[in-house]
Amino acid sequence: MTITDDLQKLLDILPQDLRQILEKHPQRDSLVEVVLDLGRRPEARFPHQAEYLSEIPVTQNVIDDCIQRVGNFGGDNRAGIEQTLHRISAIRNRNGKIIGLTCRVGRAVFGTIGMIRDLVETGKSILMLGRPGVGKTTALREIARVLADELNKRVVIIDTSNEIAGDGDVPHPAIGKARRMQVAHPELQHQVMIEAVENHMPEVIVIDEIGTALEALAARTIAERGVQLVGTAHGNQIENLIKNPTLSDLVGGIQAVTLGDDEARRRGSQKTVLERKAPPTFEIAVEMLERQRWVVHESVADTVDSLLRGHQPSPQVRTVDESGKVKITRQLTPLNGRSQTLAKEESFVPARQSNGWRSSGQMQPLPPVNTELPKLTRHNEFDRLLDESFNYFGDFDEADSKLAGPNGEDLPLHIYPYGVSRGQLEQVVEVLSLPVVLTKDIDSADAILALRSHVKNHAKLRQMAKARQVPIHMIKSSTIPQITRGLRRLLNIDDPEVTDDRELQLFLHSASDDEIDALEEARLAVENIVIPKGQPVELLPRSPQVRKMQHELVEHYRLKSHSFGEEPNRRLRIYPA
Repeated sequence: MTITDDLQKLLDILPQDLRQILEKHPQRDSLVEVVLDLGRRPEARFPHQAEYLSEIPVTQNVIDDCIQRVGNFGGDNRAGIEQTLHRISAIRNRNGKIIGLTCRVGRAVFGTIGMIRDLVETGKSILMLGRPGVGKTTALREIARVLADELNKRVVIIDTSNEIAGDGDVPHPAIGKARRMQVAHPELQHQVMIEAVENHMPEVIVIDEIGTALEALAARTIAERGVQLVGTAHGNQIENLIKNPTLSDLVGGIQAVTLGDDEARRRGSQKTVLERKAPPTFEIAVEMLERQRWVVHESVADTVDSLLRGHQPSPQVRTVDESGKVKITRQLTPLNGRSQTLAKEESFVPARQSNGWRSSGQMQPLPPVNTELPKLTRHNEFDRLLDESFNYFGDFDEADSKLAGPNGEDLPLHIYPYGVSRGQLEQVVEVLSLPVVLTKDIDSADAILALRSHVKNHAKLRQMAKARQVPIHMIKSSTIPQITRGLRRLLNIDDPEVTDDRELQLFLHSASDDEIDALEEARLAVENIVIPKGQPVELLPRSPQVRKMQHELVEHYRLKSHSFGEEPNRRLRIYPA
């Protein structure tokens, strides 16, 4: 990477004492700008710090002397030094007198677009976003040179403030063979953009700082004529443009749409939603987070559509190491809220690897547990049984996690619950003594246990699971029977033909005496009448919460049940298989 800055020409406009200090400064080559404000100490700014150059405040004579050595200030209060890329910006008082100067160092950096050179060569329009000072204009200048000199395209630069090609009538060599059109007044930039297309037959138009609705409209007009656009806009991310009514047209514009009932139901959304109005002016967007770290949205249309539907996009993250090698990763946003990146080669290594689960997709049945457990109906018996379950289950420490299953997978099985009650999951795991550990980190999970309705409406979850090669097992509802069957399927354990007495304890966990009586009533009805005699049974009227527990218990026996009657006499009816 080659850098040329003509720094001496910028230092020559400064007072002699300040110039001598900067010429001998150890960080001279990384100088960003020099600030001269009336009545304040002169300040030099570097990438990660700032320091005062003198204890003597700046006087008006010092400012006036600097002004004499630079070009004329335009309508945007910017001037330059001829044949350089430096920018001198002025601060005026209410009477129009200049009382402050920001002397910004302009550098031509050759090789800065190595991260996105493949995108530049596609011929698609590219929008550069980023905070001030991150290097948008420098990248724009290098893109123009590469397109003109190396790809032999007709490139026209719309240079509003002479910042891309430098001050003076002769453009700076950093833009190569690209042509430069100057803009007399900033508010006329959109007119010069159209003029460039109509008069000079460009293949590429380069624009710096699109900031008004007229400029956004002109950019769309140019793009529709088949001209490649490369530009920058105010905003750090695409979300900023979506929320900016002035510039939202750059990403396609936003409109409110009223959906039909069927479509709203299919999407799982409200009837009035926001949608993209038109194809984006720029097909590719690059968010310049840092000088060596850029986020690339290969399809602005897909990114905007995802954001409007409440999904997070998965853009590329491109970085450059010290040797100049470009690394491309894929950024994902896990459900636990922490951003991660996934290597382009799909070689992301999770925090905890399992040897056989992801490769086989299935586990062999665990050895059956030979445990005789009595019926229980009251808390003291339940507490004793729960203690036995805890003793059997134990706490899986590091030694336990090294135990290998029949397919070579590590046990216990790490499960990431999504939409499923964590409390009920822990309850089932504890009472049934299952070799399962619940995790809050999807990257360390062997499988995802999720509600079917949630998975259906969450494409992001499916995408993340596919990228990480984590299987998703779905259950219909977050009830104890469904959770139990789901965990049995995950562990590939066959459902018992006879209901395990331990599983009945799940329904009595933290139950009151009235709830225990109602559940015992349902159990006796099932085991003494419905199953052996094949006859339906009606239970006593119960509250909605208790009836729900009875329904779950009946479902555990693989039987059907329905509630009927009016409150407060609404009750359960259990049907034979």
